[in-house]
Amino acid sequence: MAKILLVEDEKNISSFIERGLQESNHEVTVAFDGAEGWEFIKKEDFDILILDIMMPKKNGLELCKEFRQLKGYTSPVIMLTALGTTEDIVNGLDAGADDYLVKPFSFLELEARVNALARRIKPQDNAANSYTCADLILDVNSRRALRKGKAINLTVREFRLLEYLITNQGTALSRSDILKQVWDKEAGRNMNVVDVYVNYLRAKIDKGFKQKLIQTVVGIGYMMEA
Repeated sequence: MAKILLVEDEKNISSFIERGLQESNHEVTVAFDGAEGWEFIKKEDFDILILDIMMPKKNGLELCKEFRQLKGYTSPVIMLTALGTTEDIVNGLDAGADDYLVKPFSFLELEARVNALARRIKPQDNAANSYTCADLILDVNSRRALRKGKAINLTVREFRLLEYLITNQGTALSRSDILKQVWDKEAGRNMNVVDVYVNYLRAKIDKGFKQKLIQTVVGIGYMMEA
């Protein structure tokens, strides 16, 4: 069970999502605009946030940025959007989102995303405490990366992507494999999200460093190696 904040101004949609998540044994708090959502964020801690982008008073991107500034990166954020271009995905990532769904979407797809993120925020008991690749350290407990002493904050999805790359370093990973392991979904029309997230992760862990750790394997996908 996860404690979820849903911020969606279309009441028929929010009611539909709320009922479905509650039937899946999640605890759901609903806000109908960004300002109301912000008040909940300041008062309570949530495991997962689901934010519509287009909302009155404060849009979802603004709300996500302010949430990250206040609470950090321990709780994942799913953005709901009527648009699904690469630019929209990047804007969501820049705001600190972990995942997105393009309207209209099925509740089963949303439920799968929520359940996958809920599993990711709870490290497995037998997981290692940290992983290394060259001068990069991925700390499982703090869910942060360190490179030459510089702390790098990661969203839940970025953490999972980096964890998958670093635990398979030296192995060329296809985009479809990454999509399946990191997003818990089969290859499909959202394959480009892998490229977007890899580029976003590169900007955090490789930018400014002479040695680049995430390599493109032409015709296959990506590989991390020292």
